[in-house]
Amino acid sequence: MAENREPLLKRVYHDDCPGCEVDQRKEANRGMPYKVFIHVWLVTLCAALPISSLFPFLYFMIRDLHVAKRVEDIGFYAGFVGSSFMLGRALTSVLWGIVADRYGRKPVIVIGIVTVVIFNTLFGLSTSYWMAIVTRFLLGCLNGLLGPIKAYSVEVAPKEYQAVGISLVTTAWGIGLVIGPSLGGILAQPAEKYPNIFLETPFWKVEMPHIISFIYLLYLQIHIISKLNCRFPYFLPCLCISLFAVAVLPSCYWLPETLHNHREIQTENLTTEALEASFHGSEEKLGEGNDAASNKSLFTNWPLMSSIIAYCVFSLHDMAYSEIFPLWCESDGKYGGLGFSSQDVGWVLALSGFCLLLFQLLIYPPVEKLFGCVNLSRAASVLSIPLIASFPFLTALSGFELTLTVNCASVLKNILSVAIITGLFILQNNAVLQHQRGAANGISMSAQSLFKAVGPATAGAIFSWAQKRHSSFLPGNHMVFFILNVVEFVGLLMTFKPFLAYSTEGT
Repeated sequence: MAENREPLLKRVYHDDCPGCEVDQRKEANRGMPYKVFIHVWLVTLCAALPISSLFPFLYFMIRDLHVAKRVEDIGFYAGFVGSSFMLGRALTSVLWGIVADRYGRKPVIVIGIVTVVIFNTLFGLSTSYWMAIVTRFLLGCLNGLLGPIKAYSVEVAPKEYQAVGISLVTTAWGIGLVIGPSLGGILAQPAEKYPNIFLETPFWKVEMPHIISFIYLLYLQIHIISKLNCRFPYFLPCLCISLFAVAVLPSCYWLPETLHNHREIQTENLTTEALEASFHGSEEKLGEGNDAASNKSLFTNWPLMSSIIAYCVFSLHDMAYSEIFPLWCESDGKYGGLGFSSQDVGWVLALSGFCLLLFQLLIYPPVEKLFGCVNLSRAASVLSIPLIASFPFLTALSGFELTLTVNCASVLKNILSVAIITGLFILQNNAVLQHQRGAANGISMSAQSLFKAVGPATAGAIFSWAQKRHSSFLPGNHMVFFILNVVEFVGLLMTFKPFLAYSTEGT
């Protein structure tokens, strides 16, 4: 009923205000903004790709940097490299959210993409353990676009398509967290995997059966690229992601700024503009006293903070899983692993990314409308627990059965994780008004980044300890996956009231 009512006051638009221009455009054209959504999807994917692209080859990278004295210690050192990005992001996400609320979403987005281009490339050229940690830390510090892009996806679309916008962000983010590792697994160590392409010899000495191969090899076999890939075996996946970021950067020109530059309207006359700019009616759903709620501290907004805390717990689980899964797949069978190569892991994650895309585009929206985002998150959490518990038993399989089962398990696990995170994203944006979304998402990013920083370091240490541990109770990797399930179960409990506060409408 609330959606059909007429506004009490006629909306006022201000000249030379980019936010008002976007609002006028939304009012004039109530259709889905396909062009802007495509740009948002690409920008989000660009930011997500480098986050976990290193995990499939991190085991071999730590080995080649000769920092671990024993094979069992590789997971311990790998955890700190995986954590450095999230630690950097935890320290600066709130700052980037404040900058986005004050100066606009667009500048923060541009700075984030440029950061990916520079520091992701430098990470691929790392020649020491500390260089790898520092470049990943700086990549996390200066790449603060996820919070602003989530707020942006809500603000750029008419109200009836704002759920689609936030879903696109979570879809691109989830796909990036899967496609990134698949690129890392497939393209790392190219001189060993593709010796006919990446050779130290000049390209003209390679036999080429036909003109297509000639053109392809002519492009790839430039002498300096071949030399780089032989000397820096983990440079190629980082270079490809950085080149993608370079290609995405010009698209920021077409991104309209959504921030209003007349702050008094947002703080003094919320009865008109805030209600019109609501996401899923969130401003109306906050209950009585919206005007007072809009000016109070975000840290006293329990619907926001409860969804952030639950999100942090699931983020800790997901990041630990992202660290452990490739380490487990690539470790030797005598340590309870599967003995996969980084290329094998890359193909597993590539299939997961493709299936994840289909799920988010075709299955999640109608299922979310039917059951609600909270119920869907709970169901996904429940299903994840037995799935994770079954992983250590996969070592009993071999050959095609093992490959098929690992692929199916990986696809299902990633789908369940993204279903959980998408629901919590929606709850967070429901809990605040438009002028607070940048800061709210900044708080969310800082908090979950801190948890994600703990995830890889802790997971790496536990994985290393478990491989040395011999006990009849949860031996070896059984203990690793059991601890993952404990974290998942804690997150599941947090999705219920009275802990999680949310509106019952649309959830």
